[in-house]
Amino acid sequence: MTSAEPVTIDVGRGLIRPARWVASPNQDERPPGATIDLVVVHGISLPVGEFGGPWIEALFTNVLPPERDPFFATIQALRVSAHLLVRRDGELVQFVPFHARAWHAGASRWRHRVACNDFSIGIELEGADEVPYEDAQYRRLAEVLVALRRAYPTLEAGALAGHSEVAPGRKTDPGPAFDWRRLHGELARLAPVAA
Repeated sequence: MTSAEPVTIDVGRGLIRPARWVASPNQDERPPGATIDLVVVHGISLPVGEFGGPWIEALFTNVLPPERDPFFATIQALRVSAHLLVRRDGELVQFVPFHARAWHAGASRWRHRVACNDFSIGIELEGADEVPYEDAQYRRLAEVLVALRRAYPTLEAGALAGHSEVAPGRKTDPGPAFDWRRLHGELARLAPVAA
């Protein structure tokens, strides 16, 4: 179950409420003068296609047990993170403060700029490319985006991309099951001018 508490951001600390905080070591400072002006939407499930376990948090905190699943053995040495995870029920988990650089996009490009981690916020949705995302996730993601745009005015309404758009050919998430029109509908409902 998710909280009815409104989504708000403490810009000074780079934290969002209501989110459970799980600090990831996989972060560093953004380059001097970097402006946050993009949100990258991802999809993740561990093991692939399974939901609800502790494994995404384990991956982002470098404690994924390689013996638990054959796939884990292939990724357990990765050092990755995201700013936020939106669970299937809409729960928010924050791993990296927004003013810090999360390691989510990898080799990437957006509007003729490379290294998207430098200027973006990464939001993971618990999901898989071919599995429909949940109503609670669309609602919560829209609430988060509205709050981010209020807190960081440099995030234009259109500065939103899937991981597949910033790393084409390398990444496919959030996948064809993610309904961008539905997300934009939720944004229009919450903040008609910003959608």
